Amino acid sequence: MLSLNSLRIACSSRALLQSNRMMTNRQSVFKAVTYSAHCLSTSFLKKDTWLSNTNLRALGKGGAIINYTNQVNSPRNYCATQVKLNCWNCKQSLDKTPAFFCLSCKVVQPPEEGTSYFKIMDCDYTFTLDLQKLQKRYLQLQRSLHPDNFSQKSVKEQEYSEHQSALVNKAYTTLLKPLSRGLYMLELEGMRIEEGTDSGADSQFLMELMEINEALDGAQTPEEANKIGQNTKEKLADLTVQIDAALRKGELQTAKALLAQMKYFANIDEKVKEKLSEFM
Repeated sequence: MLSLNSLRIACSSRALLQSNRMMTNRQSVFKAVTYSAHCLSTSFLKKDTWLSNTNLRALGKGGAIINYTNQVNSPRNYCATQVKLNCWNCKQSLDKTPAFFCLSCKVVQPPEEGTSYFKIMDCDYTFTLDLQKLQKRYLQLQRSLHPDNFSQKSVKEQEYSEHQSALVNKAYTTLLKPLSRGLYMLELEGMRIEEGTDSGADSQFLMELMEINEALDGAQTPEEANKIGQNTKEKLADLTVQIDAALRKGELQTAKALLAQMKYFANIDEKVKEKLSEFM
């Protein structure tokens, strides 16, 4: 027979063990929810939210129910693959991500916050894009999402089409050129090139830029300006190859330094165009 004290000790130990398990589960849920919320735009969480196991559910735009799991993805995808949406109109599940239209009721959907431009334009996450595929995707989306197509629809559909169309435009123009594409890729990895800072530039490189700018300012004929423009384009092409190699290797600091150089030469390229327009 167990003594009264022994029974008390056993019950206390069991209660303590149960309490620890509950605390561990709560901490796991909190960590999962916190990480999922961190991966998403905070505007989603301004709506009414509630917890279920290790999932975070929220009301998104237009009253759509959104389920967030504790799956961890690369920052380049902005954790968009873990979001499951329902149509704001018919409440049916949206299978595609991003979903521009509901397959059930054919109604245009609001933009999915946090979706990367690469995913919107159905492009691989790489610096060297298939530009023909990018343009084809852009034209396809704009044909279906252009606000003119929704002039006879509800106010909500008109609003969503305008937002979607503007987002597609932004995604296209960002990914179209190597410089803006590379800067965006750095941004997805949490890195930025600050405007107007030359502290990281090599003095010899800055001297080279000064000489090019002086030569361009002093160009007296279109031929002289074209020569500078051709040399600049060759430099930009070389930098594109180097940046692609650095990003493929995951050498982000190297890619950042090369993109900073590309910004300078892209600026010179624009100045060449302005100079040539003076001769017309």
